[in-house]
Amino acid sequence: MTEEELYTVYKGVYLLKDIHTQESLKYYEEFSFRPDDILIVTYPKSGTVWMQQIVPLILSQGDPVVVDTVPNWDRVPWLESRAFIHNLDQRPSPRVFTTHFQYNMMSTGFLKVKPRVIYVMRNPRDVFTSYSHFSRMASFLVSPGTQSEFLNKFLDGKVIFGSWFDHVKGWLSAAEQQHIMYISYEEMILDLEASVTRLAHFVDTPLDSEMIRKITDRCVFKNMKKNKMSNYSLVPCKMMDQNVSEFLRKGITGDWKNHLTVAEAEYFDEFYRKKMLDVKYTFVWD
Repeated sequence: MTEEELYTVYKGVYLLKDIHTQESLKYYEEFSFRPDDILIVTYPKSGTVWMQQIVPLILSQGDPVVVDTVPNWDRVPWLESRAFIHNLDQRPSPRVFTTHFQYNMMSTGFLKVKPRVIYVMRNPRDVFTSYSHFSRMASFLVSPGTQSEFLNKFLDGKVIFGSWFDHVKGWLSAAEQQHIMYISYEEMILDLEASVTRLAHFVDTPLDSEMIRKITDRCVFKNMKKNKMSNYSLVPCKMMDQNVSEFLRKGITGDWKNHLTVAEAEYFDEFYRKKMLDVKYTFVWD
């Protein structure tokens, strides 16, 4: 199916017609944030599910019940995607939500209240690679076509949630950053225990070293991948065919080297260099 059939346009960005309905978006626009809310913000395929596992475990001080019994889309729901079904106003603080929205798509309520934000970034070459696999297994996404075709779509932002470059640059340029914690997928791969420690400090949940270690162990990719509440195996095959590609596939860095041709990698690098020329942030992957 085509973009016109599957996607809608919201604030200049492709969203999913069946999921991001007018009712869903209206609820998001009028949503009442609390100052102690925690919002996990990611571009797709950047470690969202990982963070939806880590943060609830930190807040529960390592109690695994919530991550073992509640699907990640219920335990940390998407604000722009049918969030009205979750009775979020009745959840105790601190509430945890997720969004893929760019900074310039955030609501007036968000900008006024300034809840805490955990912004997760990932090397866009690996994002592209993961997104390509995801687009082949998810029936609600437009078929990626050839790798070259999808590469051009990805770089031009002609995919759901728009351009990776606009997303990252927008959030890095947020007007007020005191309430935002920036972290990368690569940092979590390099030292997950240190990342969990940083996150616990950010959400004001002191944990001892043993608790940090236990949470880290539960959030190692191979362990998380076995969790039916996190690996999307509960989603019907007609929506996500994990025989085509697993939702939680490898959980590594640098997999793009196994997929991009030399010419595609060079093209990507030049495109990246021009787009990120004005960005001062130091990325782990650079």
